[in-house]
Amino acid sequence: MKRTLTYKILKSHLVGGVLAPGKEIAIRIDQTLTQDATGTTAFLLYESMGAGAVKTDLSVSYIDHSMSQFGPENHNDHLYLQTVSGKCGVCHSSPGNGICHQVHLERFGKPGATLLGSDSHTPTGGGIGMLAIGAGGLDVAVAMAAGPFYLTCPEVVGIKLTGKLNDWMAAKDVILKLLSILTTKGNVGWIAEYFGDGTGTLTVPQRATITNMGAELGVTTSIFPSDKETKKFLKAQGRADDYKPLTADDGAEYDRVIEINLSELEPLAACPSSPDNIKPISELAGEKISQVLIGSCTNSSYTDLMMVAKTLKGKKIDKMVEFGIAPGSKQVLTMLAKNGALAELISAGARILESGCGPCIGQGFSPADGAISLRTFNRNFAGRTGTKGDLVYLVSPETAVASVLTGKITDPRTIGIDYPKVEMPKKFLIDDSMVEKPLSTGDAEKVEVLRGPTIVVPEAAPKLKENLFGKVTLKCGDKITTDHIMPAGVFLKLRSNVPQYAKVVFNCFDEEGEPTFADRALELKKKDIASVIVASESYGQGSSREHAALCPMYLGVRAVIAKSIERIHKANLINFCIVPIEFADPADYDKINQDDEIVIDNLIEAVKNSDQITIEDKAGSFKFIGKLNLSSRDREILLAGGKLSYTLKQSNG
Repeated sequence: MKRTLTYKILKSHLVGGVLAPGKEIAIRIDQTLTQDATGTTAFLLYESMGAGAVKTDLSVSYIDHSMSQFGPENHNDHLYLQTVSGKCGVCHSSPGNGICHQVHLERFGKPGATLLGSDSHTPTGGGIGMLAIGAGGLDVAVAMAAGPFYLTCPEVVGIKLTGKLNDWMAAKDVILKLLSILTTKGNVGWIAEYFGDGTGTLTVPQRATITNMGAELGVTTSIFPSDKETKKFLKAQGRADDYKPLTADDGAEYDRVIEINLSELEPLAACPSSPDNIKPISELAGEKISQVLIGSCTNSSYTDLMMVAKTLKGKKIDKMVEFGIAPGSKQVLTMLAKNGALAELISAGARILESGCGPCIGQGFSPADGAISLRTFNRNFAGRTGTKGDLVYLVSPETAVASVLTGKITDPRTIGIDYPKVEMPKKFLIDDSMVEKPLSTGDAEKVEVLRGPTIVVPEAAPKLKENLFGKVTLKCGDKITTDHIMPAGVFLKLRSNVPQYAKVVFNCFDEEGEPTFADRALELKKKDIASVIVASESYGQGSSREHAALCPMYLGVRAVIAKSIERIHKANLINFCIVPIEFADPADYDKINQDDEIVIDNLIEAVKNSDQITIEDKAGSFKFIGKLNLSSRDREILLAGGKLSYTLKQSNG
């Protein structure tokens, strides 16, 4: 049988189930990554399992998100993660070493391996030929303890690349083009696999840009073949032994094929406030801008920033534009410093930020009211910057640097400068001194895990009740992201303290002078009344943050009823014993309103044995059917009271 690359890797890691699209399978996980915004909870849950040292080939704990450290909370997290990593046999990447996805690509990623990360942009690793999947922290904790990862066996969309990128065109334009075709909705259960002659024209950093932002499609992951470009990159990183060639079989059949001719692309932008709101730069050109940011795990590689530095050499940015650059890793920053490119950037007027996530997650650089901000990031959800009503356009580094020179949105092909092509280095600067390697068993046992007072063990999920009596605490619309549910930015420092972080659940919908969502939900919880969330299409887009399920669970949310629910968030809901229900008839969404009191009888029996459930209005004004799209294992987790209880029960026999 001729196989896609996706199915080759799945087959080699399969430990349960059958490789048939739509069926549940279990795969072995070779590597895991966590970061500090999700990692503290992941490790607290891991410790609750009593699993001891991690059982993976490699696990890495990164600190890259909460770097600003206003108050003690972030440093408390950092110390906990550093010491618990030492205790559990995990590599620890210190603050300043770089963004997890950039560093993992540089120093740890291996073609053909599986990677599970508590960050939705873990699929960046697909740029090096890994099957790299984002998940909630609890799923990652189970993988660190040698548990398999369960997923729906995917359908594979083949993205056939032909041609070659022209000057001033970028990998970012490739993924923006694909987002214009597939959008951010309706791609759950798919994997995007790139093939065709055009793939060989793209470097590993370019491929990683594409697979990184594949997360915005909602697919399980994205992957490129491992070929001569992969070999070149790994050799330059001093890791030639990690290379192996990997590609789909000749004649492998895809469930769907989309062809993109790289030679025909034009510069694109994702306009406010969704990554799939795509327009050509030619239609936007001339719009005045006030801010440009280059960086994030999407576009902060050495080659990206060298192109920017060469373009800006001897020039000054527009005086009305604030310009920030965040190199993706210490490796990138140090190389720019040593070859003089950093001086060129600073001389042109750039502000150099830490090698971390920073503005991409709302940690500083919020734009002014009404100001247009161009960013080379992966998400432009409304308010993500920290400014309500923000106007964020996602663009390539090429478009960003052209625009920072002119002070307006500019097609880089029109600025009259020869495109500064940047060759991949034959040897990257290698310095892993900021990565603490796993200790010997004896030394690990002596490590004292430091637990500051702001680090609170999460509350266990309650078990399901036979009959659910609840109130619709919130009714919301399409594309509700995890940023809507759990804001990041200045609130990130609260993630290790669920009772505190839960106070801002759905705060974007709170009205001044009225009780907050959290207040209303807690009041119901005191009366033993469940909170129910009602939503439309694509509920739970965006980040893998399990706090978007964990904090609502703490507040008493027991069910979500939506037209559709995104993959990672649905898994997180199940993990924390919140029942995910989909409307059997989408028109029923219009029947139910905020503050309606509803009854779901025979809930436990339905979760055990049925694919549908009846939702009734207590007042008798409506009655409709909801779908329970659950695997047998999902049902077992819900009946056990969540994944932690389920895992402990499994390990205890």
